[in-house]
Amino acid sequence: MPCYRCGVRQTDPAKGPSPWKRGIVSREMVLVCPECQRTHDWTADLDRCPSCGSASLSRALGETTCKVCGTVITEPGTPDPPAPRGAGAPGLAADVEAALAKTFHRDEG
Repeated sequence: MPCYRCGVRQTDPAKGPSPWKRGIVSREMVLVCPECQRTHDWTADLDRCPSCGSASLSRALGETTCKVCGTVITEPGTPDPPAPRGAGAPGLAADVEAALAKTFHRDEG
């Protein structure tokens, strides 16, 4: 993947961690080369978390997540994810409440 600012291709470092930085721009993961990090305010272009303002975002499987506060950033125009099975079943809360009430009344008497 090339640097999103200048287009230079990433090379493997001789030793140690890569000097390249990752970020999210327009909901896509990008890399920034060391030269662009030195000569530009490259963080100004990064997407930010709507909850905490952090630019420390990760992107996986089409989902952007803030590494600082954990907010999942949904794409505009995408439907909400489906509810887990069993969630929102009618009467579920009432059934649970009744079972708890029976349990506690039994323990008291």
